[in-house]
Amino acid sequence: MPIDATQPYDDQNVFAKILRDEIPSRRVYEDDYAVAFHDIAPHAPVHILVIPRGAYVSWNDFSAHGSEAEIAGFVRAVGHVAREHGLVAPGYRLLANVGGHGGQEVPHLHVHLFGGRSLGPMLAT
Repeated sequence: MPIDATQPYDDQNVFAKILRDEIPSRRVYEDDYAVAFHDIAPHAPVHILVIPRGAYVSWNDFSAHGSEAEIAGFVRAVGHVAREHGLVAPGYRLLANVGGHGGQEVPHLHVHLFGGRSLGPMLAT
């Protein structure tokens, strides 16, 4: 498994367990490349996480080591979920944290989709 410079992949992380159905999730989408589900502690009316099925630590790891099919499939899954949840027209925020300074808590690539209201400034100062 690829190792990312930010942290090693841990196959016991919560998202790996969700992929293996060891932890339940409220899934809204899944295909060969990605799984999307509602965040258990939402920060907006719509807060969905999208994760790749592969064992990638972060966006950095995924962009360096993912296959073209995995990358295209994952990006398409994110777009599909945003469209299906009516987020495109009013707008939404897409966030992927990388490493400690970026606020990444789980060592499995995940993208947050936030929407359903005006989200305010990008970063709190």
